[in-house]
Amino acid sequence: MIYLDNSATTQPYPEVVKSYSQVATQFFANPSSLHGLGGTVEKLYRESKKQMAQLLQVDAHELIMTASGTESNNMALKSVAWTFRNRGKHIITTQIEHPSVLNTMAFLEKNGFEVTYLPVDKQGQVAVADVEKHLRPDTILVSIMHVNNEIGSIQPIQAIGDLLADYDHVLFHVDAVQSLTKVPLAIKAMKIDLLSASAHKFHGVRGAGILYKNKYLRLEPLLHGGGQEEGFRSGTENVAAVVAMAKALRMEMARMQTEVSQLAALKNDFILWLQTIEAVTVYSSTIGAPHICCFSIKGQKGEVVVHALEAEGIYISTTSACSSKSATIDGTLIAMKVPNQAAKGAVRFSFNFDITAAKMAQVKTAVTKVIKNLSEVVN
Repeated sequence: MIYLDNSATTQPYPEVVKSYSQVATQFFANPSSLHGLGGTVEKLYRESKKQMAQLLQVDAHELIMTASGTESNNMALKSVAWTFRNRGKHIITTQIEHPSVLNTMAFLEKNGFEVTYLPVDKQGQVAVADVEKHLRPDTILVSIMHVNNEIGSIQPIQAIGDLLADYDHVLFHVDAVQSLTKVPLAIKAMKIDLLSASAHKFHGVRGAGILYKNKYLRLEPLLHGGGQEEGFRSGTENVAAVVAMAKALRMEMARMQTEVSQLAALKNDFILWLQTIEAVTVYSSTIGAPHICCFSIKGQKGEVVVHALEAEGIYISTTSACSSKSATIDGTLIAMKVPNQAAKGAVRFSFNFDITAAKMAQVKTAVTKVIKNLSEVVN
């Protein structure tokens, strides 16, 4: 089996699972409890947050632990909207955001907010000039993903952050779920106010996410209760999952330092190889994220290709796994002006640092076989 659906979820590292199991079974006390075990658990929890903060080069008090990237996105957008609604009700985002952002925007529109959805070019990138063009006195937030989850396009976050630095009334939120540990990310230098990430995208366990919130930013929380997470997200902390997330983040960021160039080279070689096949249209770029490749095979539906490759031991998805079982067409490709029929046939290969040249040779053989077999069925 060659698993190439890492943008949907990753396999937790054995060391991560071990950390989770140890904490869940031995350090299970509530960190808010006054007894000794509770104090030990609280110390373990704070140390894990401190380690992640150091890796991200932020203050530990700026990290809010959540249950997922979806929760982090919802919390960031809704909290900003609720807190600053009297200052303005205009928000800017793009047409290619993750459903957890787009559906939240739709919810906000139903509740009196106005949202501008910026277009992207044929490479799936937003123009900084478009962001500037649509800024208004009543704009309170710009929310733009770092790496697109469907084609891997990288947005000009640094340039947008520099632009928004001159607009004190506008906050900047970045969905970094697909970029953290794969693409260089400097939260402070990029002038990001809020940032979302998810543990299971970098070999942590599910049920843990991160919301970075600038310590100078005061927002109304969505959850009220015991005042955990700096008072921003009440609820008993999922200590085991957070400890495991810290372990996974350390391991993946270390691998990124030494292995990301090899990962990018293998992905780019795959793209260049695909471009030599007449029946294939490639939507990802060699200058995009190092781990995502999206393409379609002429005349074939994405789900057919997924199952055909599964029969060859290759596991991929039809673009975003969050909506792959529904009848929706890939929103990113439609925004890129890709014809509907071609968009319906799009599939996504998403790699991790364990991919090798030998495995990619097997993948190419399988793809070649599938294209041949499917073309024979069509003919």
